[in-house]
Formats: sequence, C-alpha cells, structure tokens
Amino acid sequence: MSRPALMPVAWRCLPFDALLPRTLYALLQLRSAVFVVEQACAFQDLDGADADCMHLLGEAVDPNGQPQLLAYTRLVPAGLKYHEASIGRVVTAPVTRGSGMGHALMAESIRMLHSLWGVQPIRIGAQAHLERFYNAHGFVSDDKPYIEDGIPHLEMLRPEAPLRRFAASPQGDHALGPAEPDLRRVLNGSPSDPQTPASPSGDKT
Repeated sequence: MSRPALMPVAWRCLPFDALLPRTLYALLQLRSAVFVVEQACAFQDLDGADADCMHLLGEAVDPNGQPQLLAYTRLVPAGLKYHEASIGRVVTAPVTRGSGMGHALMAESIRMLHSLWGVQPIRIGAQAHLERFYNAHGFVSDDKPYIEDGIPHLEMLRPEAPLRRFAASPQGDHALGPAEPDLRRVLNGSPSDPQTPASPSGDKT
C-alpha cells in the first residue's frame, strides 16, 4: 500500500499566552484525541506545564481556507521537566500517518528548540517501542526504563553535538547525514524505504 504524500506544512512556534482560543482548542483537541482516546489512556494532560513552554504547530490550510493542525510538540525549557531541555506531547494528526510527518516534526522541534535556547542536550521520555524512531534524530537510551500510564518508556538523551542520521540545518531545510539518504524522500513527502523507522502517532511525555 502506498503512503500518503506529506501535506504542505507551515510551522510556527508560540508561547502559551500568544495562543488564540481556536489554536489552543485545536492543539488540546489533538492531544486528547491521540493520547486519551486513541491510546486508551486516562491521564492528566493539563499538567500545569503548558504556560511555561513553547508550542510548535505544524499547520496546513484546508479546502475551506481554515488552518488545520497536523503536527504539534511542546518545547520544554531546561529545569522544568528535566535538568535538560525537553520535547514533549509529540503528536501527529491521523490524516498524516505514514507520510513522514513525524520525522519532519521532530527535525523542526530540535531546530526550533536550539533556535530559542541555544544548542544544548535534549532529554525526552519516549515510549519504548519508538526507540528506533528517536535514534534517527540523535537520541540514545539513557538506560532508565520505566512504566508510565501502563506503557513501557525510556529516558533518551540527545547530546549537544550528536552523531545523528539527519537534522535540520540553520536555514530551516532538512540536511542529511551520509548514513540515511532515503530520509530526504521522507521529509519531501515521498514513500520511504521500508527500513526507515516509523513515526509516532503520539508520545505524550
């Protein structure tokens, strides 16, 4: 079965107080649809941290001319969740699944975090089955497995200057390392190689 093409996406990153009501509603609706309903997990999504984070939105314009939220992450400053900065609430809309949107989202999240707060290590709490996906973005397991909401997780750290398979360039284009030439096709919306790590539908930490 062929994969859907990656929809044209415009990225914007906003502090909590700059989120308009419709935008805030859309991102909370997407988080709830995936983390609570799709993953059948009852948890406290509104954890009190949103006001101190930056919110990365990947949006496209629908046929009615309205913005449609396709991808989202919460960028967490150092000292709030971990000693290091973090990327959480990683989520893509169901319509994008299989298009490579998850990889584009992570690359843009890393680029934006570094743009906001400088190049630095990034720590995440990842669902264990997504370890290979995050490996492709320079994250390595910190050997601290744990269970959260009944799901196996790993702490993963992306060093300040990792040996990574691809990353975002300072110009915002996706630059590739020599180990993963086929990821260019993923980020451009073309079908990826079967060995390309699958994107997450949602990783809420």
